Amino acid sequence: MICKIYNTSGNETPRYASSGSAGMDLRANLPEKVVIRPLERKLIPTGLFMELPPDCEAQIRPRSGLALKHGVTVLNSPGTIDADYRGEVQVLLVNLSDKEFEIENGDRIAQMVVARFEQVETVEVEGYSELSGTERGDGGFGHSGTK
Repeated sequence: MICKIYNTSGNETPRYASSGSAGMDLRANLPEKVVIRPLERKLIPTGLFMELPPDCEAQIRPRSGLALKHGVTVLNSPGTIDADYRGEVQVLLVNLSDKEFEIENGDRIAQMVVARFEQVETVEVEGYSELSGTERGDGGFGHSGTK
């Protein structure tokens, strides 16, 4: 599968770090340092533009080290980049810690996973009874317990 990437950042183009990696690191493209205060969110540019295959999306996910060590994560995780989007890839970060977090040009801020998807045809039904029953039924959040 081929994903065309136009890199205007001067930073390394995303690549897989190992043969078993699912995601590629995205780097900040910043003219100057950015500070994200506690509970603040900022849209961080990457300088990347891309063309995904028509049946794929790019999922923008947090980096586990930033989340664990600094409380910084991707706010709309996973963010979705649609196959027909041609604008700059940007990452919406939020600082959930009680300390300021600094980002400099070239810092790895998120990871990108490319995944295939399939569009479905929706069929509207007249009532709930037209949906097939299951063992779970309408059991939602927390219905199965914690142990």
